[in-house]
Amino acid sequence: MAETKYIFVTGGVASSLGKGIISSSIGKLLQARGYSVTIQKFDPYINIDPGTLNPYEHGECYVTVDGHEADLDLGHYERFLGIQTTKANNITTGRIYKSVIDKERRGDYLGKTIQIVPHITDEIKRNIKLLGNKYKFDFVITEIGGTVGDIESLPYLESIRQLKWELGRNALCVHLTYVPYLAAAGELKTKPTQHSVKELQSVGIQPDILVLRAEHELSMNLKKKVALFCNVDESAVVQSIDMPTIYEVPLRMQEQGLDATILKKMGLPIGETPTLGPWRDFLERRHHATEKVHIGLVGKYDLQDAYKSILEALSQAATYNDRKADIHFINSEKLNENNVEETLKDMDGIVICPGFGQRGIEGKFVAIKYCRTHDVPTFGICLGMQCMAIEFARNVLGYADANSREMDEKTPHNVIDIMEEQKSITNMGGTMRLGAYECVLDPNSKVYQAYGTEHIQERHRHRYEFNNDYKAEFEKAGMKCVGINPESDLVEIVEIPTLRWFIGTQFHPEYSSTVLKPHPLFLSFVKAAISK
Repeated sequence: MAETKYIFVTGGVASSLGKGIISSSIGKLLQARGYSVTIQKFDPYINIDPGTLNPYEHGECYVTVDGHEADLDLGHYERFLGIQTTKANNITTGRIYKSVIDKERRGDYLGKTIQIVPHITDEIKRNIKLLGNKYKFDFVITEIGGTVGDIESLPYLESIRQLKWELGRNALCVHLTYVPYLAAAGELKTKPTQHSVKELQSVGIQPDILVLRAEHELSMNLKKKVALFCNVDESAVVQSIDMPTIYEVPLRMQEQGLDATILKKMGLPIGETPTLGPWRDFLERRHHATEKVHIGLVGKYDLQDAYKSILEALSQAATYNDRKADIHFINSEKLNENNVEETLKDMDGIVICPGFGQRGIEGKFVAIKYCRTHDVPTFGICLGMQCMAIEFARNVLGYADANSREMDEKTPHNVIDIMEEQKSITNMGGTMRLGAYECVLDPNSKVYQAYGTEHIQERHRHRYEFNNDYKAEFEKAGMKCVGINPESDLVEIVEIPTLRWFIGTQFHPEYSSTVLKPHPLFLSFVKAAISK
């Protein structure tokens, strides 16, 4: 295509309606028609990125290959489309303002008074168009975080208004709203949607397509009413009701012709409807997988979004093993020697979750010891891998006071320590190994069997590392260091080969697991859990 087309996805009435899933579904459908597509998320908060945000505030922090800490919706984009996102795919208000202020300090604005319009809006518009200009995508989908009516979103909406005016048919707005069901009246109510569209119109944006989230099926009359009162074509009112899995959403959108409506409105040929064969095969396997595999997630956050990518990776791996993943959250703060057997005995496999800080750490050690001594398939991720090393040092090597410098700065047996070059850095955001790093696998390991290759590349997000001073001792006692970074010689993967599946990775494999390409380590882990 000669020119990049821009699709804006906004939300109204309530947050958490699933703008990320709708954006991903639109992207998937357009990609299936042969178009090159990327998706970006604009977040209205003033943090520079979600890297220092509490997961209870914002869910998990997702890491891109280029080492950017991003919103969890980027995980959906990658899982649905099988693409890799970068720093350019997630922009926050903090980054926009910082960029403008830096320019002003350099004198780029030649002494002008800096204002939201045009300086902030121009910077937003520049970032919206950046990916299209740089990589010539056919479609750039931009999801605007928050809800229409929020004061924080106004500069973004003003930028969209300007771009829709400037780009004409090359820009389109999809507005996602909520249609509540009033049980007392036995009715679905469209008034909140009407108000939300009115709010959007008041800032100069007429939505082109409405996606109505609801728990109940919407009648044709109701959709006609919404179209009439919101100045939208009847064919451009689409419903999105609750599905057993988010991966059903692209198919439901396709059935209602959402992708065809977008193409028509943007003056593009509609052509044949893609079959989405591999996607349908995945869903078919998922529906037919009735037998459960019980996986325990040992972590300190009892919030599913805090471990979103891990949950999705497990779910995908279970599907490809023809099982249904039954995930049990186990709060590590409440786990101790007295209740560990009762808590873990019915689990087919255990994931020791990533995280930062001291809270809940002792419960992880208790879980790891139980799994190691009872040969339960165990997958430690990031801090989970570090906990595996500490537990091994305490209970196998006999260093009862072994720890990480993160938890105890004075520990005499610092089997986990901070990298030498990071010790002088005090800025929290600047002390981490972030993004994709190389790793070389031991050909005689279970991880090598899983990957089927010696050289891999995986994403990191951590500050502390395995202390190589203890490497020989660990290996002699039975915990092998089977994945090594070739440049720094840092340990990336530990494994106890005498156990059925006991592996810890310093990196986050969950970030690179997608619907059509599930991660090999998760596939291998679930397979081991099934054969327990």
